[in-house]
Amino acid sequence: MIHESGHPLIKSLVNHLRDIRIDALRFRHLVMEITSLLAYEALTEAPLVQREIPTWQGDYNATLIDEEKLLFATILRAGMPMLEGLERLFAHVPCGFLAMRRDEETKESILYYDRIPPCEGKTVMLADVMVATGGSLSDAIDLIKAKNPARIVTLNIIGAPEGLAHIIRKHPDVDIFIAQIDEKLNADKFILPGLGDAGDRSYNTT
Repeated sequence: MIHESGHPLIKSLVNHLRDIRIDALRFRHLVMEITSLLAYEALTEAPLVQREIPTWQGDYNATLIDEEKLLFATILRAGMPMLEGLERLFAHVPCGFLAMRRDEETKESILYYDRIPPCEGKTVMLADVMVATGGSLSDAIDLIKAKNPARIVTLNIIGAPEGLAHIIRKHPDVDIFIAQIDEKLNADKFILPGLGDAGDRSYNTT
Protein backbone atom coordinates (compact mmCIF):
# COMPACT_ATOMS: atom_id res chain seq x y z
CA MET A 1 0.00 0.00 0.00
CA ILE A 2 2.91 2.38 0.70
CA HIS A 3 5.07 2.98 -2.37
CA GLU A 4 8.21 4.88 -1.37
CA SER A 5 10.19 6.02 -4.37
CA GLY A 6 13.70 4.67 -4.65
CA HIS A 7 14.68 6.87 -7.58
CA PRO A 8 17.89 8.87 -7.00
CA LEU A 9 16.47 11.92 -8.77
CA ILE A 10 13.47 12.10 -6.45
CA LYS A 11 15.67 11.59 -3.37
CA SER A 12 18.01 14.33 -4.54
CA LEU A 13 15.17 16.80 -5.18
CA VAL A 14 13.73 16.13 -1.71
CA ASN A 15 17.08 16.95 -0.13
CA HIS A 16 17.26 20.18 -2.13
CA LEU A 17 13.87 21.05 -0.60
CA ARG A 18 15.38 20.72 2.88
CA ASP A 19 17.90 23.49 2.14
CA ILE A 20 16.63 26.62 3.92
CA ARG A 21 18.64 28.84 1.56
CA ILE A 22 16.31 28.27 -1.41
CA ASP A 23 13.65 30.91 -2.04
CA ALA A 24 9.88 30.38 -2.26
CA LEU A 25 9.85 30.22 -6.05
CA ARG A 26 12.49 27.49 -6.13
CA PHE A 27 10.72 25.63 -3.32
CA ARG A 28 7.43 25.56 -5.24
CA HIS A 29 9.23 24.55 -8.43
CA LEU A 30 10.86 21.56 -6.70
CA VAL A 31 7.53 20.50 -5.19
CA MET A 32 5.92 20.62 -8.65
CA GLU A 33 8.73 18.55 -10.18
CA ILE A 34 8.61 15.90 -7.45
CA THR A 35 4.83 15.69 -7.79
CA SER A 36 5.10 15.11 -11.54
CA LEU A 37 7.56 12.28 -10.90
CA LEU A 38 5.31 10.73 -8.24
CA ALA A 39 2.38 10.92 -10.65
CA TYR A 40 4.44 8.98 -13.19
CA GLU A 41 4.79 6.17 -10.63
CA ALA A 42 1.20 6.37 -9.39
CA LEU A 43 -0.44 6.26 -12.83
CA THR A 44 0.87 2.87 -13.94
CA GLU A 45 -2.68 1.52 -13.44
CA ALA A 46 -4.50 4.61 -14.70
CA PRO A 47 -7.78 4.15 -16.62
CA LEU A 48 -7.19 4.26 -20.38
CA VAL A 49 -9.39 5.19 -23.31
CA GLN A 50 -9.11 4.98 -27.12
CA ARG A 51 -9.70 8.25 -28.95
CA GLU A 52 -9.36 9.48 -32.51
CA ILE A 53 -7.00 12.45 -32.63
CA PRO A 54 -5.95 14.54 -35.64
CA THR A 55 -2.24 14.26 -36.51
CA TRP A 56 -0.03 15.54 -39.33
CA GLN A 57 -0.83 12.31 -41.22
CA GLY A 58 -4.56 12.35 -40.51
CA ASP A 59 -6.69 10.78 -37.81
CA TYR A 60 -4.98 8.39 -35.40
CA ASN A 61 -6.53 5.97 -32.89
CA ALA A 62 -4.58 6.87 -29.75
CA THR A 63 -4.46 5.27 -26.30
CA LEU A 64 -4.74 8.00 -23.68
CA ILE A 65 -5.20 8.24 -19.95
CA ASP A 66 -8.92 8.79 -19.41
CA GLU A 67 -8.96 12.23 -17.78
CA GLU A 68 -12.72 11.96 -17.24
CA LYS A 69 -12.04 9.19 -14.71
CA LEU A 70 -9.58 11.30 -12.70
CA LEU A 71 -9.98 14.00 -10.08
CA PHE A 72 -7.19 15.89 -8.32
CA ALA A 73 -7.55 17.20 -4.79
CA THR A 74 -5.27 18.90 -2.32
CA ILE A 75 -5.13 20.22 1.20
CA LEU A 76 -4.50 23.96 1.28
CA ARG A 77 -2.15 25.71 1.24
CA ALA A 78 1.04 23.65 1.10
CA GLY A 79 -0.55 21.34 -1.47
CA MET A 80 -1.11 24.05 -4.08
CA PRO A 81 2.27 23.60 -5.83
CA MET A 82 1.58 19.85 -5.96
CA LEU A 83 -1.73 20.55 -7.66
CA GLU A 84 0.04 22.79 -10.17
CA GLY A 85 2.43 19.95 -10.94
CA LEU A 86 -0.52 17.68 -11.73
CA GLU A 87 -2.32 20.34 -13.77
CA ARG A 88 0.73 20.72 -16.00
CA LEU A 89 0.26 17.08 -16.99
CA PHE A 90 -3.54 17.04 -17.26
CA ALA A 91 -5.19 20.34 -18.13
CA HIS A 92 -8.77 19.03 -18.19
CA VAL A 93 -8.98 17.11 -14.91
CA PRO A 94 -11.21 18.82 -12.31
CA CYS A 95 -9.60 19.88 -9.05
CA GLY A 96 -10.90 19.91 -5.49
CA PHE A 97 -9.76 21.72 -2.37
CA LEU A 98 -9.83 21.08 1.35
CA ALA A 99 -8.63 23.58 3.96
CA MET A 100 -7.59 22.37 7.39
CA ARG A 101 -5.63 23.83 10.24
CA ARG A 102 -3.91 22.13 13.11
CA ASP A 103 -5.00 22.87 16.67
CA GLU A 104 -1.66 23.53 18.36
CA GLU A 105 -2.94 22.25 21.71
CA THR A 106 -4.68 19.04 20.67
CA LYS A 107 -2.59 18.52 17.47
CA GLU A 108 -5.88 17.57 15.75
CA SER A 109 -6.91 18.88 12.32
CA ILE A 110 -9.92 21.18 11.92
CA LEU A 111 -11.72 21.37 8.55
CA TYR A 112 -12.94 24.81 7.53
CA TYR A 113 -13.36 24.55 3.74
CA ASP A 114 -14.56 21.69 1.51
CA ARG A 115 -14.76 22.18 -2.25
CA ILE A 116 -14.48 18.66 -3.67
CA PRO A 117 -16.36 18.15 -6.98
CA PRO A 118 -18.46 15.02 -7.54
CA CYS A 119 -16.07 12.08 -7.72
CA GLU A 120 -18.30 9.00 -7.81
CA GLY A 121 -16.58 6.27 -9.80
CA LYS A 122 -13.39 8.29 -10.28
CA THR A 123 -9.79 7.80 -9.21
CA VAL A 124 -9.01 10.64 -6.81
CA MET A 125 -5.39 11.68 -6.50
CA LEU A 126 -5.05 13.49 -3.17
CA ALA A 127 -1.90 15.62 -2.90
CA ASP A 128 -0.52 16.55 0.52
CA VAL A 129 3.11 17.57 1.01
CA MET A 130 3.71 16.09 4.46
CA VAL A 131 2.25 13.21 6.47
CA ALA A 132 3.16 14.01 10.07
CA THR A 133 0.62 12.53 12.50
CA GLY A 134 -1.56 11.49 9.56
CA GLY A 135 -4.59 13.20 11.11
CA SER A 136 -5.36 15.74 8.41
CA LEU A 137 -4.71 13.30 5.57
CA SER A 138 -6.90 10.66 7.23
CA ASP A 139 -9.69 13.19 7.72
CA ALA A 140 -9.40 14.25 4.07
CA ILE A 141 -9.64 10.62 2.96
CA ASP A 142 -12.76 10.16 5.11
CA LEU A 143 -14.40 13.15 3.42
CA ILE A 144 -13.55 11.92 -0.06
CA LYS A 145 -14.64 8.34 0.67
CA ALA A 146 -18.08 9.67 1.56
CA LYS A 147 -18.37 10.83 -2.07
CA ASN A 148 -17.95 7.26 -3.41
CA PRO A 149 -14.81 7.41 -5.56
CA ALA A 150 -13.62 4.25 -7.28
CA ARG A 151 -10.14 4.61 -5.83
CA ILE A 152 -8.06 7.02 -3.74
CA VAL A 153 -4.35 7.53 -4.29
CA THR A 154 -2.29 9.93 -2.19
CA LEU A 155 0.82 11.73 -3.39
CA ASN A 156 3.13 12.91 -0.62
CA ILE A 157 6.60 14.44 -0.54
CA ILE A 158 7.68 13.32 2.94
CA GLY A 159 6.13 11.44 5.82
CA ALA A 160 6.86 10.16 9.31
CA PRO A 161 6.50 6.44 10.08
CA GLU A 162 3.98 7.26 12.82
CA GLY A 163 1.69 9.16 10.46
CA LEU A 164 1.92 6.57 7.73
CA ALA A 165 1.11 3.81 10.22
CA HIS A 166 -2.01 5.78 11.21
CA ILE A 167 -3.13 5.94 7.57
CA ILE A 168 -2.52 2.22 7.11
CA ARG A 169 -4.65 1.41 10.15
CA LYS A 170 -7.55 3.64 9.13
CA HIS A 171 -7.40 3.33 5.34
CA PRO A 172 -5.75 0.07 4.23
CA ASP A 173 -7.43 0.39 0.82
CA VAL A 174 -5.65 3.64 -0.09
CA ASP A 175 -2.42 3.62 -2.10
CA ILE A 176 0.27 6.02 -0.85
CA PHE A 177 2.98 7.19 -3.24
CA ILE A 178 5.62 9.05 -1.26
CA ALA A 179 8.99 10.50 -2.16
CA GLN A 180 10.70 10.03 1.22
CA ILE A 181 9.87 8.44 4.57
CA ASP A 182 11.74 10.42 7.21
CA GLU A 183 13.01 9.33 10.60
CA LYS A 184 10.32 10.23 13.15
CA LEU A 185 8.13 12.89 14.78
CA ASN A 186 9.50 15.09 17.53
CA ALA A 187 7.68 15.96 20.75
CA ASP A 188 5.79 18.75 18.96
CA LYS A 189 4.64 16.34 16.20
CA PHE A 190 6.90 17.81 13.52
CA ILE A 191 8.75 15.55 11.08
CA LEU A 192 12.49 15.03 11.57
CA PRO A 193 14.53 15.92 9.60
CA GLY A 194 11.56 17.29 7.63
CA LEU A 195 11.29 20.41 5.51
CA GLY A 196 9.97 23.01 7.94
CA ASP A 197 6.53 24.47 7.28
CA ALA A 198 5.93 23.77 3.58
CA GLY A 199 3.13 26.33 3.29
CA ASP A 200 5.22 29.10 4.80
CA ARG A 201 8.24 28.20 2.69
CA SER A 202 6.13 28.11 -0.48
CA TYR A 203 4.60 31.55 0.03
CA ASN A 204 7.03 33.50 2.23
CA THR A 205 4.72 33.58 5.23
CA THR A 206 5.48 32.88 8.87
